[in-house]
Amino acid sequence: MTVARGDACPLLSQSADAACKGNPLAGTAKPVFSERPALSASGVPAAFCAFVWWGILPIFWKALSSVDSIEVLCHRITWSFATVAPFMLFRGRLGGLLLFLRSRRNLLGLLLGGFLLAGNWYLYIWAITSNMVVEASLGYYITPLVNIFFGIVVFHEKASPLVLLSIAVAAVAVIYRVSGLGHLPYVPLGLALSFGIYGLLRKTLPVEALSGLFVETLVVLPLAAGYLVWQAYFGTNLPFRHDPSINFLLVGSGLITSVPLLCFAYGARRIRMTTLGILQYMTPSCILLLGILLYEEPFGKENLITFTLIWLALILYSWDGMRRRG
Repeated sequence: MTVARGDACPLLSQSADAACKGNPLAGTAKPVFSERPALSASGVPAAFCAFVWWGILPIFWKALSSVDSIEVLCHRITWSFATVAPFMLFRGRLGGLLLFLRSRRNLLGLLLGGFLLAGNWYLYIWAITSNMVVEASLGYYITPLVNIFFGIVVFHEKASPLVLLSIAVAAVAVIYRVSGLGHLPYVPLGLALSFGIYGLLRKTLPVEALSGLFVETLVVLPLAAGYLVWQAYFGTNLPFRHDPSINFLLVGSGLITSVPLLCFAYGARRIRMTTLGILQYMTPSCILLLGILLYEEPFGKENLITFTLIWLALILYSWDGMRRRG
């Protein structure tokens, strides 16, 4: 996707270009995204830290198991916005973001993205605190394959026979999982589909990660903050009724969310997509190991067969990608 520039204003299309012309902010607003920087060795440790951070986050959410998942979600949204907003002000990105959002398509995309992200966050927090860490890891193993499927169906991307085979193997894994459970594996599929659709939206909206998170948390902030206020004045549970250590974690959920995103945004733009594709599997792998080794969740024959099929699908996909990039 090509990006045109006019007076330091990020443009997505001719319609966006029209929005910038004649606007007094166009000459001063900083863009909400920038040109891709050159490949750099510093990108690998940054991306590595992001994926490992996301992989060990279950430890953080497990520490909040005594708090209702809805309340944890509302704190995460509220404090993520409070963490990101100063960065936006410091970097002078609000003017460029306002210009970006003058396009109805961009605005609706980030609105929908905000609700999808909130839904994904809630399901993940609920799964972790409900002793379904292994199920959550399966969801994030499936996510890349869901992204491939969306790329073929929505963007009409060409798929090699190996890629099609990887999708077929993943489908067999899901079918086998359904046959064993007697119902759809709603946690893995819910996480994969919500994040896959979210990624689909963000692919069509070339806005940097920080600006995107700012708008997406702002969208759902009234609901999140409103819930906490309602609990304080009309509910039976005060937002900060917990032990000081729990309250500290709830407030810190914003920083816990924002830091790995910044690391990822920095690293992803400075390393090859092949490297990024391999590193991304560290997150579900860490989650899976935590579920089995630390939280001692069952990992029987059905799980072993399901995960083996998914790993096979990912190996086929990764092998095809590395072969094509030579």
